Amino acid sequence: MQKAVELDVFDIRLLQALEADGRLTNQELADSVGLSASQCSRRRVRLEAEGLIRRYRAELSAERLGLSIRAFIDVTLATHSRDNARRFRDLIAGLREVQEAHALTGDRDYLLKVIVADLAALQRIINGVLLPHESVQHVRTSVVLETLKDEARLPLQALVSDAGE
Repeated sequence: MQKAVELDVFDIRLLQALEADGRLTNQELADSVGLSASQCSRRRVRLEAEGLIRRYRAELSAERLGLSIRAFIDVTLATHSRDNARRFRDLIAGLREVQEAHALTGDRDYLLKVIVADLAALQRIINGVLLPHESVQHVRTSVVLETLKDEARLPLQALVSDAGE
């Protein structure tokens, strides 16, 4: 586990502003954070270099693009070995439909978040890719009926009191 980077109030404000809108110019960011544009630029570069800002990207609407089925798939491996885990990781790395993949504790080994166009596409992934794979013993799928919250922002406000505000 990596050690957390020390942040001050301005760093946290900058991160919050960028999470809300990654397209902000340095001047817009500086205005919202309360620093000069040059100070803001230096801080942004430092936060990127330290790995706190991992990437910038556009968030697309899956539904508007015709990708209307979101499902979570629990996967149990056939055997628990380093080689089998590697084979499964290699399989998942090649599936663009898998948005997230998490190794878990407990009675299941992995949880996958999958987005596809329709149930036929989901069936192809489950029955055509996952179940026939040598590393997989069992899958259990839950299709999302409604998303109550879809928030990618981190709870940075919890860090503000730690940073001295």
